[in-house]
Amino acid sequence: MDQARRVVLELLEDMTGITVTCDNFFTSYQLGQELLRTKVTMVGTIRKNKAELPPQLLNLKGRDVLSSVFAFTSNTTAVSYMPKGKNVLLISTKHRQPAVEEGPKKKPKMITDYNHCKGAVDTPDQLIHNFSCQRRSRRWPRTLFFNMLDISAYNAYIIFTHVDSSWNEGK
Repeated sequence: MDQARRVVLELLEDMTGITVTCDNFFTSYQLGQELLRTKVTMVGTIRKNKAELPPQLLNLKGRDVLSSVFAFTSNTTAVSYMPKGKNVLLISTKHRQPAVEEGPKKKPKMITDYNHCKGAVDTPDQLIHNFSCQRRSRRWPRTLFFNMLDISAYNAYIIFTHVDSSWNEGK
């Protein structure tokens, strides 16, 4: 079993009835199937080099901009969305219909759900990037230490704002 899949399964060991949002490092068809066995659904971007992707999702020739191509198995849906000539690939064990939102961008519902949930990872990354104590170093223990300090400072900020919710209300 690969490392990324093992980490996700370990973290979700005792959880059921939730939906997990993954980036392309963690997402795979096998992970989705294993999570379904524990009653956990998954939505995530997937890399183009994965063997489980059908070739119809990878082919961009003759496709219109803002078009979507769906692929289905009995319990998994994959989508290829093409904004501005780029191929965005997602798989989901939560979605079963080829739903596309109305509007100028014609985004598949899977992408909208993914974008709605991925902020839990992107927001801390952005804050840590803006307010970091990181310094350039060729020594990995020092880099790891700086990263631990950054994450600890962010966690302290979250706890402080939860305890004193009136602080920073105007911003």
